[in-house]
Amino acid sequence: MKGEYEMAGANQWGNLEQLIDRAESGGGTVGISISASNGLSFGYNEQRMFKAASTVKIPIMIQIFRRIDRGELTLDQEYTVTSGVHTMGSGVLHEMHDGLVVTIQDLLYLMMSISDNTATNILIDMAGMDDVNATMRELGMEKSTLGRKMQGKAASGKQSENWAAPAEYADLVQKLLAGEAASPESCEKMVAILEQQQNGRRIGRYIPEEGVRWGSKTGSITGVTNDVGFVTSSAGTVVVSVYCEDLPDQHVGEQLIGDVAREAVVIAGVAEPLRTS
Repeated sequence: MKGEYEMAGANQWGNLEQLIDRAESGGGTVGISISASNGLSFGYNEQRMFKAASTVKIPIMIQIFRRIDRGELTLDQEYTVTSGVHTMGSGVLHEMHDGLVVTIQDLLYLMMSISDNTATNILIDMAGMDDVNATMRELGMEKSTLGRKMQGKAASGKQSENWAAPAEYADLVQKLLAGEAASPESCEKMVAILEQQQNGRRIGRYIPEEGVRWGSKTGSITGVTNDVGFVTSSAGTVVVSVYCEDLPDQHVGEQLIGDVAREAVVIAGVAEPLRTS
């Protein structure tokens, strides 16, 4: 194997090792960090640096809510979108008319649910890139960084990249669920925003529609397929962080993430997932 494993309850995770073997057999690289409320955990390449893609939008959201907690911003504060801020890549704002008026709540929804890059870059300006990175360090993210704004592709030339360690992002979601990343009220709102994720083909792929809640933030650029989030029910909670590089295509990465999440919710005792394939 190319990576290193870290796990509690090692005999529980055999299926995940098989999934990783199959995914990496074609030359790709996978990073996984899973932690469950029943004490079981799994890590593979969880401290390795991966291109964050849009998963970096989670700490951007946190810094915005910290500014809201301090009274510096409000969710209903309005912003006028002009053509000068339009950014290509995922999202819809770059297709909207010049002069569209949105609120910070709208921008957060667009950034997190459909990964709108224009909304993200507006929020980076509001949050402050240095302040986002300072918050990441304060929250224990020693390796992960916000190095640049969104542009719908990987960094090029001398640009800084946005980097992520799977374990650090799993821990960040844990802090949101525990109400520790900002005020408890703001963390509750951020968890609810994660639950508005519109891409159900990754962590949410096999999650039942009833009796279970899930939320995540996906990330995608050429050669990169990521998802970080949680699945919770009355039986428990599991946090899943999966980063994929250089798999054959995005569909392979999405299937892998769905398979990993399906195994995780069973081992965590959170739910009996759908098994349609």
